[in-house]
Amino acid sequence: MAARTEDTMTLNRDHAATTDHEAVAKNVEAFRLAQIAADPKALGALCADDLSYSHSSGFLEDKAAFIANATDGKTEFLSITYKDPTIKIVGPAAIVRFHWLAEMMTGGQKVANSLHILMNWLNILMNWLKQGDDWKLLSRSATKL
Repeated sequence: MAARTEDTMTLNRDHAATTDHEAVAKNVEAFRLAQIAADPKALGALCADDLSYSHSSGFLEDKAAFIANATDGKTEFLSITYKDPTIKIVGPAAIVRFHWLAEMMTGGQKVANSLHILMNWLNILMNWLKQGDDWKLLSRSATKL
């Protein structure tokens, strides 16, 4: 009987990990689409209140500045691709890495961008923070390739 209980616990843990992975992947894709659409409501819902957003230039933003700058119309994303994404769930946190490829219009010019991105997502509910019950982007860091 003990072996069955252990097997059930392993299955439940595996199912939870799969569910978490799928939830993070869903939010990462929603974030990509919200960036392309410059949608402040969607970006706000996906980001933790204590967001730390670091650009490849070293420019840092908090949640309010990131959303304001991402939706001010100065840059229009023509495409954003998250190439070779990886997601690693570590307790209530998720580490997401990918190669970010984008084409955008900025200052009247078409610009291509290639970056390595590290995103840290936090399951707010699992951390007892009162920001909802979903995975939220806590930090992001970009490095030019």
